[in-house]
Amino acid sequence: MSNTYGKLFRITTFGESHGAAVGVIIDGCPAGLEVNLEEIQHALDRRRPGQSAITTPRKEEDKVTVLSGIFEGRTQGTPISMVVNNKDQHSHDYSHIQHAFRPSHADYTYTAKYGTRDYRGGGRSSARETVARVAAGALAAKLLEKHGISVKSYVSQVGKIKLQKPYTELDLNQIDSNIVRCPDGATASRMIGLIEEARDSLDTIGGVVSCVVQGVPAGLGEPVFDKLHAELGKAMLSINAVKGFEYGSGFEGVKMRGSEHNDQFYTDEQGNIRTRTNYSGGIQGGISNGQDIYFNVAFKPVATILQPQQTIDDTGEDITLKGKGRHDPCVLPRAVPIVDAMAALVLADFLMRQQANKV
Repeated sequence: MSNTYGKLFRITTFGESHGAAVGVIIDGCPAGLEVNLEEIQHALDRRRPGQSAITTPRKEEDKVTVLSGIFEGRTQGTPISMVVNNKDQHSHDYSHIQHAFRPSHADYTYTAKYGTRDYRGGGRSSARETVARVAAGALAAKLLEKHGISVKSYVSQVGKIKLQKPYTELDLNQIDSNIVRCPDGATASRMIGLIEEARDSLDTIGGVVSCVVQGVPAGLGEPVFDKLHAELGKAMLSINAVKGFEYGSGFEGVKMRGSEHNDQFYTDEQGNIRTRTNYSGGIQGGISNGQDIYFNVAFKPVATILQPQQTIDDTGEDITLKGKGRHDPCVLPRAVPIVDAMAALVLADFLMRQQANKV
């Protein structure tokens, strides 16, 4: 099982949904980076369950404990270990699925691969694992901040309700102004209503999280197999419930001619090389070109629904299964900090690789 991500800024996560704890070991973080634990905790608070009426009511404080690698508020260049204890597990909520394969979950595939599985909340396949990613991502974001790079994600679509404004017309400081994390109040209200409607009908709904990365210097990314957009895609597709990734013009770009789609270069008044448009999404040839990087991440509806469904058990017998326990009607509000974290981890790793790439 692959539990490690990154080449130079490298993380390894551990833990299960209903185990004692989840955590992360970060190796390769430079020494001397100022770390404010409150900022790491804030990132975890944005991801934690029970934060609003449209998220799971599971009550986890998700308090982070640093075990190593940080002393007197600074990284030491040694492995950093952070852990978050699980305190509100209701493992009995999952006893009815001990032998069942839940539709669109990893129950069957984990069993097919390993011959065993932790059925309590999905074990390692649970999105609870992303606690570790968010903690590590907060540290990566601090490294990026030192270099003037910011990462901001927001909910741009829930079901068929889509934010019509491009990110350039939004106030991204308003992302946390509402519980759905859409930086447009009117659209957010409609999104919240749709999520509540799905919840009240014992169903779930999906949508899109958009991400904007600003301040990225030209030159991040590697040729051929480690292209920047390829790594961003890999990172996003590794998040639970993600079904799609597109950057720049994405699929809409196929409707355009080359004469429309090409991003023409010019030199601005400060002598910086810029492009007049940004259909490339800040990446050309797999390498950042200094423009904003922007991309969309599609999340499916949460697979656990509180309605009867037909499936089979581990003997192949047909059964009727109804979800129990505490689950999100829509994963999007809590997915925003996860997208932030994975984008920050990708960029921090490429930033360090670029610094090691030149004499």
